[in-house]
Amino acid sequence: MLDILKLIGRENRLFDQDITDKEEQLLTTINKSSFLVIGGAGSIGQAVTKEIFKRNPKKLHVVDISENNLVELVRDLRSSYGYIDGDFQTFALDIGSTEYDAFIENDGKYDYVLNLSALKHVRSEKDSFTLMRMINVNIFNTEKTIRQSIKNGTKKYFCVSTDKAANPVNMMGASKRIMEMFLLKYSQEINISTARFANVAFSDGSLLHGFEQRIKKNQPIVAPSDIRRYFVTPQESGELCLMSCIFGKKGDIFFPKLSEDLHLITFSDIAIKYLENKAIIPYLCDSEEEARQYLSTDSKSHNNTWPCLFVNSDTTGEKDFEEFYTDEEILDLDTFNNLGIIKNEGDVDSDLNQKLEYFTNEINAMKSSLKWTKEEVVKLFFYMLPEFGHKETGKYLDGKM
Repeated sequence: MLDILKLIGRENRLFDQDITDKEEQLLTTINKSSFLVIGGAGSIGQAVTKEIFKRNPKKLHVVDISENNLVELVRDLRSSYGYIDGDFQTFALDIGSTEYDAFIENDGKYDYVLNLSALKHVRSEKDSFTLMRMINVNIFNTEKTIRQSIKNGTKKYFCVSTDKAANPVNMMGASKRIMEMFLLKYSQEINISTARFANVAFSDGSLLHGFEQRIKKNQPIVAPSDIRRYFVTPQESGELCLMSCIFGKKGDIFFPKLSEDLHLITFSDIAIKYLENKAIIPYLCDSEEEARQYLSTDSKSHNNTWPCLFVNSDTTGEKDFEEFYTDEEILDLDTFNNLGIIKNEGDVDSDLNQKLEYFTNEINAMKSSLKWTKEEVVKLFFYMLPEFGHKETGKYLDGKM
């Protein structure tokens, strides 16, 4: 079994003290409340669903587009915790669909709605069609589910953001930053909080998860050597979301507080630790061809080594390092032990509402025409975020091994 903490260079879990301090309140609140978790079968969604489930909620409904992941979630919960007294159900639905709207119309009564659905990959901007779906999922599906929550009298709405929303340089991070602007607008009508957090180690589709797949499929490990990231464990991601959902005030954005327990680490360093955990020695290659050829030779000559290709990144949207907040944002670093909060209090000005309306109208016009370019969308994002640091290199992760 992987010791994820050691692989990401840590010894201690981040939020143990904060969870312990608030455990009694968490138990009391969750036990008497009803929850809807949207996107609950993804890596972060499963983690937060487990945190709610193990505290015996009155009602817990989980929606996700992935039928297979929902099946695994149920098996995992039954195998780990058994059953709860409350109403627990899962639904294989696309939240952008008519079927989901009918599902909400049929009941829709939840104290807490948590939206964990997202297109999270930087590579999603490589073509204009996937980019538009990212905008729909990350922004407009969020707006729709907020409106539904307001209509149904939901007490609290939580939506996950990303560290990449702070000074974004890629379209995924920028889409989440624009989503945060929509959250701020609707926080005038319903209590909304969110969270920015680091990369979730070994989450589905992540590069670290890819290390496991490469070993299983007898393929080389490839990782950037110059990209440094913060990492949290899946359990920590669930705890962060839950704490923001239950304790966040209007407009709050929770994030992991920087400390000796949270530090930047390169993907190549984690790859080496991952192989060492399996008692395998990294064999450094100079090219993709060399790495592929290495495993095609007689395995007896490998001497318990594995081919690795560590290179500098040159793809669109990559940031040298990650950050959780900007210099202009107001911080609360005192309320919790290892959780920081970005405060967004006060009324929303008319300029924000006008910008959001313009953005919505422009995107709807593009979709109605069934014709748009990435350049048009990027230009619109620059209008919404004048300091947007997007740089197009013409190279994407799908063009590499």
